[in-house]
Amino acid sequence: MDDLELFRNIINQKINLSDSEAEIIVSTLKHKSYKSNTLLLSSGETCKYIYFVLKGCVRTYYISSKGDERTRRISFEGQLNTVFTSFVAQAPSSELMETLEDSDILLMGYHDFYSLVDQIPAWETFYRKNLEEAFIYQNIKIKSLMTLSAGQRYQMVLTETPHYLQRLSNRVLSTYLNISQETLSRLKSK
Repeated sequence: MDDLELFRNIINQKINLSDSEAEIIVSTLKHKSYKSNTLLLSSGETCKYIYFVLKGCVRTYYISSKGDERTRRISFEGQLNTVFTSFVAQAPSSELMETLEDSDILLMGYHDFYSLVDQIPAWETFYRKNLEEAFIYQNIKIKSLMTLSAGQRYQMVLTETPHYLQRLSNRVLSTYLNISQETLSRLKSK
């Protein structure tokens, strides 16, 4: 499957594009391959890209004032990832992004992205749907952190995203669940 097909599979989950629209959009993309543990965005840098994950895994995370990592988002094949607060405002990011596996990613730059929003109505719909999904995702994540116990958050991952257990290290999964690795080990052994 070539980049165009893979990209259309990602996009077609949310919108339908004509062949000519898809070609215009694909012409703005850059395909890059990254090794595992490659930093895509550092804290303090401005996020200049939307990342479409073709293969691999990307995480977005914070580092607390105590130096602890807190994973906000994990993206696998067929998903996009960016730091919307930095990307939209073109302001320095307080988050970091890194690959957790060897990854093939399509990158779209800020100016191309917004040019397409103005040019292709379906792309504007794609943007709106992704913003809505990001908002819902964040509210669910915040609610789970505020109202669920560590065990309940672990059960939620088991039920809703079991592939996290297979593809993420205990270190990363514990930062996603906001629990210690020891607590995660105890929960896994039950």
